[in-house]
Amino acid sequence: MNKTVIITGASRGIGRSIAELFAANDYNVLINYHRSTEAALELYHSLLEKGFSIALFKANVSHRPEVEEMVAYCLQQFGKIDVLINNAGIAQSRLFIDLSAQDWEEMINTNLSGVFHCTQSVLRSMLPRKKGKIINISSIWGQVGASCEVHYSAAKAGVIGLTKALAKELGPSNIQVNCIAPGIIDTDMLSPYNERERADLVEQTPLGRLGTPYEIAAYALFLASESADFITGQVIGINGGFVI
Repeated sequence: MNKTVIITGASRGIGRSIAELFAANDYNVLINYHRSTEAALELYHSLLEKGFSIALFKANVSHRPEVEEMVAYCLQQFGKIDVLINNAGIAQSRLFIDLSAQDWEEMINTNLSGVFHCTQSVLRSMLPRKKGKIINISSIWGQVGASCEVHYSAAKAGVIGLTKALAKELGPSNIQVNCIAPGIIDTDMLSPYNERERADLVEQTPLGRLGTPYEIAAYALFLASESADFITGQVIGINGGFVI
């Protein structure tokens, strides 16, 4: 029987690449999206046309009832959940002094509380089976912080702390929890940057280029595999040497 993965925020960027790679490797894939309906539908139909086992579900990960509905739908469609990839997230660049309470709450609710809601909901089916993988997508800014992205950095640092603590708690249940901290990846999250700013980021990266969504997806696939069964509580930086 094929393994099943839920990928949050899977309509674009890193999430889309993860969905495509897992589908091509014989996973049942539930594509979660919130606002990017057109992109999600395009991805869904493109994977269906290739004969892959795909489901699609719209849910705001910061809203527990919607997450519970998504998890129930996945179990109804595929019978089990083997892997959860918490990828959904938002970004914003703003001076800390200019942040509104709404800016802060939306960032924390999506990027950190969303991980809590999805993970807790999925664990209800993983724990009785004593098997499962949780893969959280954080950021280098969760490791070292970014000026003008304090709320983003705080939320992503929270994901790292959640990963480490939960790995200790779930180890006895044979459930691995790991975190990928991408560096500067060539996705539409870089759209606010002009050419000079992008060039500066490349210059600060020892390997001299931006990362690709596929490189994040490939490591997620490894962490989901049996080859990674003895890896848990780890934060893997895929950043071209930007943070060492």
